[in-house]
Formats: sequence, structure tokens, C-alpha cells
Amino acid sequence: MPAAFSDPIWRKPQTAPAFQSELSAGSTLDAVVVGGGIMGLSTALHAARAGLSVQVLEAGAIGQGASGLNGGQVIPGLKYDPEWLIEHFGKARGEALVDFAASTADAVFDVIRDEQLAVPFTRNGWIQAAHTETALRAAADRDRQWRSRGADVKLLGRAEIAAMTGAKGYLGGWLDRRAGVIDPLSYTMELARVAAGAGVKIAEQQRVVKLSKEAGLWRVSTQSGAELRAKSVVLATNAYTDGLLPGLAQTIVPLHSFQIATAPLPADLAVSILPGGQAVSDSRRILVYYRKSPDGRMVLGGRGRMALPSSAADWAHCERALLRLYPALAGIAIEKRWFGRVALTPDHLPHLHEPEKGLLAVVGCQGRGVGLMSALGKRIASYLASGDARQLPFPLSPIQPIPFHAFRRVGVAAMITWYRMLDAFER
Repeated sequence: MPAAFSDPIWRKPQTAPAFQSELSAGSTLDAVVVGGGIMGLSTALHAARAGLSVQVLEAGAIGQGASGLNGGQVIPGLKYDPEWLIEHFGKARGEALVDFAASTADAVFDVIRDEQLAVPFTRNGWIQAAHTETALRAAADRDRQWRSRGADVKLLGRAEIAAMTGAKGYLGGWLDRRAGVIDPLSYTMELARVAAGAGVKIAEQQRVVKLSKEAGLWRVSTQSGAELRAKSVVLATNAYTDGLLPGLAQTIVPLHSFQIATAPLPADLAVSILPGGQAVSDSRRILVYYRKSPDGRMVLGGRGRMALPSSAADWAHCERALLRLYPALAGIAIEKRWFGRVALTPDHLPHLHEPEKGLLAVVGCQGRGVGLMSALGKRIASYLASGDARQLPFPLSPIQPIPFHAFRRVGVAAMITWYRMLDAFER
């Protein structure tokens, strides 16, 4: 694919360190983390802070995957609300999950503060925008559940959401002030920097090709011929999961999230579009999400085609969505187009697996990966340090491949097309 068709707005700092040669050789490590995205780096950082020796192995470059390519929305919570979680998981586990879900945005902003990360951010909230009466009723129910637990949230009427977003077509919405936005590439690179400063060894361009267990220790072999030994291995590859752990890749459906960024907005438009700097996701079946960047561009993303993009036309659905919301942007150039990969699980929840003692795998961000994976990394580090499964917010589950997985992507692609057509009728 030509480079012109993958041109993200986020830029790696010129001072960003390289980690090509940071390999631990000869000694037995406490943990090897496979994958240098937000999940892997959060795990590594917190494990190192707990006194563990850690090696991160990244198949590509730090920040190259979805962790550095996402929209930078830091949203607490899960796809499900508190009452569903308690009903589904039982009172004890459900209450613990609700508390964990409420804390995921804090995990990001706390580490930015505590580790003094050089990451541009705004923490003025996230708006879930309702375009139908059904969606508005769902927002009211969500508001009731979270407000009863003391969350800093608010139900928005038509006039309020119009003033806060400047967008057309919304009946109301829900504001979660716990949320915010960051520069995701800066965040990922800064996590790597402070993890390395805490003693974590980080190696780029080191694809792991084999895992085996001998005498109670894991042997981790890379494509380059390196071999490491560790007490534990954490697979933090998510949507980039391959055949390293049999069956794991078949438990998720990887999807592409396409994004666009405009030229910096003129002052007369910028003043009325997201004046408070919130992030927004809408209520459509194939939702779009958007925000302003630190340099004043509109950044909008949504589900794209299952295949890799081949021309700028593959982002046309994003451009149509932008103009539907903001007709006044018709004359503003789209200067950046890019995409990343996300992982969908059938139940829309993260899955934690430990098929053998000391081998952990985590998949399924469900579009909330920045906060969710930052918080999960901290909990997994606590589990590595203590061995106490109560540190894990989600129960460990067996690896269960999706039936007829090879056809699932075709089915999802057809569903996206159908949902997009239904959404078009609800303008």
C-alpha cells in the first residue's frame, strides 16, 4: 500500500529512543512481555516498579501498531453498564468489575502525572451522542446507573449537546467528565521511555516465533535467533495476534478503524466546534468518533473495510460522516488519512487466558483500549508479582476459538454494510 494512504496525524518525537539492542541475555527473567503496545508497556512498567525483571519483545517498532494509531480517546467503563455486569458476573465479581471499569481513565491520567510523561492531553470529558429516541433512553439509563455510584456524569439535552459539539442531528447525549483525550503515539513512546528507565529491557524488530516450557521456565525464541528464559510470559498482541499460542487468534475478529484529519480549522469555525475539547462517539450502529487535535484539526474515525486500503476513496465514509455532522467544513481539506487494527470478541468483553501456569494472554480492547489496557496492564503486573488471581478484574477463561472463524470476517463485513445502510435511514 502506498505510504500516502497511511499518513497519521500523530508523529513520533525526534528524541524518541530506539530499543533494537535491548535484549536480556543469559539470565532468567521474571517476565517476558510479547508486544510493545499500551497493554504490554503498562504491564512492563508496573511490573518493574514492583521489582520484577522484565523484557519486552516487539515484532515491529514501538508505536507502529494500534496503540500509536488510535484516536486518543480515554474513555472509562466497558460496553456494558454496572447493572448488567453485576447480573452477569454475580455481585462480588460484578461490583469489582464496575469499580475497575470506573477507574480505567484514571489509570492513564495518573501515570501521566506520576511518571511525568510528556504527553499532550485534555481531560474535559467524553460525550456519547444520541441521534434517536432509543439511544437517548439508553443514555438516560446509563446516566442513572453511574450517577447512583457517584460518577461525574451528566445527561445532555438537545440544546446542550448542540452547544458542546457544534454538530447537527443529535437529540441529546451523555457527558462523562472522567474521560479525556491524549496524543496516543506520545503516550505509547513515553510509556516505553519510563519503562526503560525503570529497568525494563525493550527490543524492537524481535518477532517471537516459539514458546516452550522446560523445568518450570518458559523459553522464548525470536525470529532473529535470540532465546530468553522467564518465569512468566504475557502475550499482549491483541489484534496483531498470530499463531504463537494455538487457537488464540481464532478467538477474535480483527477489524480496521479508519481515521481522517482535516487541515487546522480557521478560528471562526474552531470556536463553535467542540469548544470544550471533549471527545465524542455517536450512537449509530457503525459509530463514528471524533475530537480536535492539539493543533486544531478535526480528527474523525470509524469502521473501515476489512481489506487493507488501496486509495484515498477508502476513507470516503469518514469524510461523509464529517460533513453530515459539520456541513460548514465542506471547504476544509482532509490532510491526513490512516488506519489501525482493533480486536473484537463475540461478547464485547476483554478476555484473559492462562492456558498454562505462567503463560498469560489478553485480547479484546473493544474500542476503549487506551484506558482499558493501561489499567489491565497494572493489574496483570500485580498478578505477576503476587500470584493472587484476585488482582485480575476479569476471570481467567479457556481459549475458545470462534466457530467457523474463517467465515466470521465475511459475516462481519456483511453486517457492517447492512448496519451502515440502516444508519443512513436514520439521518
